Amino acid sequence: MAEDKPWALISEVSEQGFIEEITDIIKQHFHIICLRDFLQNPQQHGPKIQAILMWNTYPAAEPSLLSSLPSLKVVANGGVGIDHLDVPYITSLGVKVANTPGVVSDATADMAMGLLLASARKIVEGHQIAVDPKTTSIPQSLMGVEVTGSTLGIIGLGHIGYKIAQRSKGFDMKILYHNRHRRSVEDEQSVGASYCENMDDLLRESDFVVLVVNLSPETKGLISHRELSLMKPTATLINVSRGLVVDQDALVKALRSGEIRAAALDVTHPEPLPRDHPLLSLPNVLITPHVGTYTYATTRRMVQCMVDNAVAAVNGLPVPNEVKLK
Repeated sequence: MAEDKPWALISEVSEQGFIEEITDIIKQHFHIICLRDFLQNPQQHGPKIQAILMWNTYPAAEPSLLSSLPSLKVVANGGVGIDHLDVPYITSLGVKVANTPGVVSDATADMAMGLLLASARKIVEGHQIAVDPKTTSIPQSLMGVEVTGSTLGIIGLGHIGYKIAQRSKGFDMKILYHNRHRRSVEDEQSVGASYCENMDDLLRESDFVVLVVNLSPETKGLISHRELSLMKPTATLINVSRGLVVDQDALVKALRSGEIRAAALDVTHPEPLPRDHPLLSLPNVLITPHVGTYTYATTRRMVQCMVDNAVAAVNGLPVPNEVKLK
């Protein structure tokens, strides 16, 4: 019966939260309450909430909120990255944490390749010139760089990184990768990827460097002044991981000085950047607003995965994508 469905807390149903077309997936299994309504009477609503369905890092799983949810069993995050979650603290409360790996891989890999191609071939600039009413000729400044046959360096060959390698193989790219753990020989041979134990070697040789790592203390500031100085002056940096993986001050300096050719970023820190941030005014930067997973199909799969995780936790079953402490 519908009355027996558990309750889940969400941020809101809007352009900033869950879009209306997706909430049907949630409502099949949960009654939902938006954070704004919850906060009007947390004493009344708190005891019945068993799941937080977190989208774009909201509702934030802060101690002040968690303490008002005595029946909470799971924080189900939409997306792979969990750097915004204090997993040790949440799990210490007896609450499970889950994310949605796998389902985001194709869309994010597509976005990485889209950024690479758009930057290399100056697609955005070309569009602007094509629609400009003052345009009477095509400027030589639209001359781009070759993608086919170039060298791609992938830092982080997990689910998404491997999908990027599969796509780049179709462009006859030479593929280098650096990872905490080397992939199997079969994985390497399948996409024609060569392992670089030393990330510096990858940076020196690559025409395009794409970052696909999780944000952690080890990867924060992974790319800074020294790493950028190792890259070719004709190289492009593509980031689809997290903004904090790159030292943005160092990136601005490298782009201004010509130390590297260009950057294409789907992530920054913060998001969005302050409107006067220097990255926004550099001609050799392409920025999209963290929309790597933004397709209707992927969004539906993400929400379905979140719901599957939450339903399992509420029913005391193994959570398919539980994030466990290492």
